[in-house]
Amino acid sequence: EVMLQQTQVRVVVPYFERFVAALPSVRALADAPIDDVFALWSGLGYYARARNLHAAAALCVERHGGELPRDFDALIALPGIGRSTAGAILAQAWGERFAILDGNVKRVLCRVHGIEGWPGIPAVEKRLWQIAEAQLPDARMADYTQAQMDFGATLCTRADPACVLCPLQRECLALREGRVHALPTPKPGKPLPERHALVLLLRDAGGRVLLQRRGPDGVWAGLWSLPEADDHVAARNWFEMNIAGDYDAANALAAIDHGFTHYRFAMQPLEWREVALRDGVRDNAGMRWIARAELASLGIPAPIRKLLEN
Repeated sequence: EVMLQQTQVRVVVPYFERFVAALPSVRALADAPIDDVFALWSGLGYYARARNLHAAAALCVERHGGELPRDFDALIALPGIGRSTAGAILAQAWGERFAILDGNVKRVLCRVHGIEGWPGIPAVEKRLWQIAEAQLPDARMADYTQAQMDFGATLCTRADPACVLCPLQRECLALREGRVHALPTPKPGKPLPERHALVLLLRDAGGRVLLQRRGPDGVWAGLWSLPEADDHVAARNWFEMNIAGDYDAANALAAIDHGFTHYRFAMQPLEWREVALRDGVRDNAGMRWIARAELASLGIPAPIRKLLEN
């Protein structure tokens, strides 16, 4: 359920299978180093989910004997588990009578009931929760919950919904009124801001790459990535403080444009080969040389991993 926040099933499946094979229990997840968790998660994006999952497992060990709690309030008290995720867990794992309201369910309810307004608006979301809870069956909660998600993912899709196959044709107000493509009401649009940065790709004489662990906050928090600077002045200052080499010998590689939910990130990689750390600068918990064979064992942002593996 946590992996399926913001990510489609077809993408999640291989990650899920690899993750649970490596960390088959709540206690195994809690005991795992965060770098191992990030490495297993690497490529799924939205890495706060991985940090929250790891923290939630630790709390389950601390508070619940290493088990996932079966109580709604205890579940939503765990990092990364909100009302809909908790409902999905309780309904599917234990058949409890709780509603869900993920993106697929919101879309179906908006169309069937003709609900106007962007579902992210609190008043609209409150109305959707009321409908979702009013429609709960008295039995087969796991099947019902899964069917809701599958219905939105396969029939009542965002684009080109299969209305001719839909078992709710007669009840659907959006279909009756010719508003299928207008509902749910889209989020009010505005251009995404863009951030620019230089990323420094430094290789030593043995071909190892220098990686830095990002801080605990912000994008890609806690992951290993390339040193980064806002401009050439900052990049040169960092380089001359840490690296024995010629900053002006950099080779500019193809720019990288990566999209996040709230902004776009334009990165310009600069590459140096056969450089070394200055005297007095050593590998540490926040910066170290990594051989190509070690990259798979670290949590590295997807666009940076792609750059390193080319």
